[in-house]
Amino acid sequence: MDTVTITFENINHEYQVGTNYYTISKDSQNISNIVGVRIKNEVYSLDRVPRKNEEVEFINYTDLIGNKIYKAGLKFVFQVALAELYPGLDIIYAHSVPRGMLGTITGDKILTGDDISKIKAKMTEIILNNEQIEKLNLHPKEAIKYYKKINEEEKADNVQNINDRVVTLYKLRDKINYFYSLMPYSTSVLNKFELVYLGKNNIIFLYPSKRTNGAVPEYVHYDNIIDSFCNGKKWLENLDMPYVTDLNRTIKTGGIKEFIRSNEIIFNLEIARIAEKFQQNKDIKFLMIAGPSSSGKTTTTSRISSYLSSYGFEPIKISLDDYFVDKVDTPLDEDGNYDFECLEAIDIKKFNEDLNKLLNHEEVTLPKYNFITGKREESRAKVKLTEKSVFLIEGLHALNDELTKEIENKYKYKIYLSPFIPLNIDRHNYISTLDLRLLRRIIRDNRTRGYDVSKTIDIWQSVRHGEEKYIFPYIHQADAIINTALAYEVGVIKVFVEPLLYSVGVDSIYYEEARRLLDFLKQFFPIPGEYVTDESILREFIGGKYND
Repeated sequence: MDTVTITFENINHEYQVGTNYYTISKDSQNISNIVGVRIKNEVYSLDRVPRKNEEVEFINYTDLIGNKIYKAGLKFVFQVALAELYPGLDIIYAHSVPRGMLGTITGDKILTGDDISKIKAKMTEIILNNEQIEKLNLHPKEAIKYYKKINEEEKADNVQNINDRVVTLYKLRDKINYFYSLMPYSTSVLNKFELVYLGKNNIIFLYPSKRTNGAVPEYVHYDNIIDSFCNGKKWLENLDMPYVTDLNRTIKTGGIKEFIRSNEIIFNLEIARIAEKFQQNKDIKFLMIAGPSSSGKTTTTSRISSYLSSYGFEPIKISLDDYFVDKVDTPLDEDGNYDFECLEAIDIKKFNEDLNKLLNHEEVTLPKYNFITGKREESRAKVKLTEKSVFLIEGLHALNDELTKEIENKYKYKIYLSPFIPLNIDRHNYISTLDLRLLRRIIRDNRTRGYDVSKTIDIWQSVRHGEEKYIFPYIHQADAIINTALAYEVGVIKVFVEPLLYSVGVDSIYYEEARRLLDFLKQFFPIPGEYVTDESILREFIGGKYND
């Protein structure tokens, strides 16, 4: 057989045997910026050559895996451009920020805005040249030798710890690197990006996704998030533990229990800082607490409550879910389904009336939403504002001033929670906040609801949509950020989540995502769950005495 039939976009195409998918992808009529090909729920690089008839789907940055590939390619192009223009400088990809990524340029030169413009121009040149990103399959010993030669010891240690039979690296011009992802076949697809220079060699990378409708998003500066992450990073650097390999070494040498205790102390200090600020401001009556899914809101809110009690206050928790309008009155989304995440799903008028009554020292009977009947009911909880009272209000819209538009700002203190884990895999690869939250949720959903992994990942897509729409635009309004990540936690999560991820079969559309997460977890040595303290925020997800 001299030809193969490749079916995509409901059309059969004939190609000579030996034609790779990069060439085949040029015949796609519906997709631009193609970075990979999906065949029976597995994603492959475009260098793959079909040997038989296949039905395929081409993917770009709007795809779950495709977005990872796009971002990895962009990181590589920036590194090459930086090295060519400013030899001796390198980039550390530090952390994700909403709709972007934070990087820090290292070396003995502080760049200017003009320098960043030159780098962007060099990147554009590389992209317009349509240069191939060459795949290199090496024996682990060769990869370790290479990384030691260029003084990237943490990468050499990672290769040794993973113990794969083959290590796949990529080459662009004279640079060789790996970003724990498949890579685009060539640079031309990476033509949508933006660089925002923050000064002092800190830079934000912006790139398109499904949630930005394929456009590069506008940058919103979240200095409180960046500061929170940087504080955690400094703490780990003081402990000489910036990378996963350092954590693994601590596990090997028996020091992990002490490190776990240190993490818990740091987290408690963050909570104590919030309680101290509240104590110093007598006007504050409402602590407004918001955070994305699996950020640890339940535990953190309870911990704040305990600290406030220790100062002699009387904390009272109020859930925004209890102020839902009756289900029949809930707005519908574009698909005709009830939209429980929109602000209008909450009875804002009733909520503000109750808060104003409390400020006027009137007694209020708190409502309780019945999720079975879909109606709000009166509870037996009667509350009244006293000199020692403080109300902890937790929910999706807690940071949005529209929720409490009738309440003066002096009475409110807004807190945003999210796990910004400051531990890096290596200098060019960080631990994604999204991945960390997803892994937490997979474990909790399976433990408390019996969900399989595919169902959780499927639900996750709509959850992420709600976060982008109803939480992230208001982060800059937060008075305080609480980092709910524990630097050791992925080692514990690995023990609980790996069996669940292995259960995802190739028949699932999320097979590739499950395999990607398994590859990510390879970097980490396991940590027994019994090492986690009973009161740890991690217990909210893995279970244990805290929830018993």
